[in-house]
Amino acid sequence: MIRADIIAGRHPAGGHLREEQLAEAIGVSRTPVREALRRLAAEGLIKFVPNHGAFVNSWSADDLRKIFDLRALLESTAAGQAAPRMTPQAIDRLRELAAGMVELADHRAEGYLERISDLNRAFHDIIMKTADNERLSGSVVRTIEFPIVHRTFQRYRPADLRRSLNHHWELIDAFEARDAEWASAVMRAHVLAAKHVMLSRSPSAGEGDAAAAPRPPARRVKRPTGRL
Repeated sequence: MIRADIIAGRHPAGGHLREEQLAEAIGVSRTPVREALRRLAAEGLIKFVPNHGAFVNSWSADDLRKIFDLRALLESTAAGQAAPRMTPQAIDRLRELAAGMVELADHRAEGYLERISDLNRAFHDIIMKTADNERLSGSVVRTIEFPIVHRTFQRYRPADLRRSLNHHWELIDAFEARDAEWASAVMRAHVLAAKHVMLSRSPSAGEGDAAAAPRPPARRVKRPTGRL
């Protein structure tokens, strides 16, 4: 519950997480709350400050820019290396994950963005595993801040989310074609589009005003029925 609330933005970046308040809100003792906070710290969602307690992690605009630029370089390389190695079984699994994300986005049930984020992580994990490059994989693990990925989905407007999900389908097309350059280019665009969302809609960039501004409805793009 604490994790879901952080990802959903109910505990804002930099917010103080007090054990006694969390325990009372959830209806448990402080011991399981303390254990949950330790797990969240291991995930990178929160940090402990000596003598002050737990706080929701935050990143500066410069941090985000550097993280996404490095991700674009590393993950596009991984996609290019994975393309000629992608098996039919792996492609089928990517299709299942992509279809699952589309279904969640269409229905928008409670917690759907968190579930999309989890499926997205599984999607990218398959690509990284297929690339079969331990050094590259290690660099990606050290670079990707999964809490940032979760928060990116929270900042997506409908058109942003649809574009991101369509990138997944185009990646699958590139993998089926075993086209390394195509896969690499799509992955780079995928990560850089997420970077733009995070930087343009951070609180320091006037996220509240941007969120309040009217937007035209997102044009819904569906894959052929056979894909789903």
